[in-house]
Amino acid sequence: MTATLVVFYQKPSDPEKFDNYYFTTHIPLVQKMPGLLKAEVARFTSKGAPYYLMTTLYFSDREARTASRQSPEGQATSADVPNFAEPGSFTIAMADVV
Repeated sequence: MTATLVVFYQKPSDPEKFDNYYFTTHIPLVQKMPGLLKAEVARFTSKGAPYYLMTTLYFSDREARTASRQSPEGQATSADVPNFAEPGSFTIAMADVV
């Protein structure tokens, strides 16, 4: 069963700065995570949407997701988040594809 890690980001105070860092620095770190099958980033476009971006990372199963998060690359990716997202401005959820 495919397992995902989904991150919801609230609208940042400086969207241009956020986007620049996110797509040029953070996503390349994400793409180095072992076992990652696919990464999707979606921008919310509806007026009044509660979030700015949603990133979904796909792994073959829960064990692969856990191993990836615990790997040096996963730890580096997590450690990078404070460089572009303020504390409390994002939500992480784990989900299984059904």
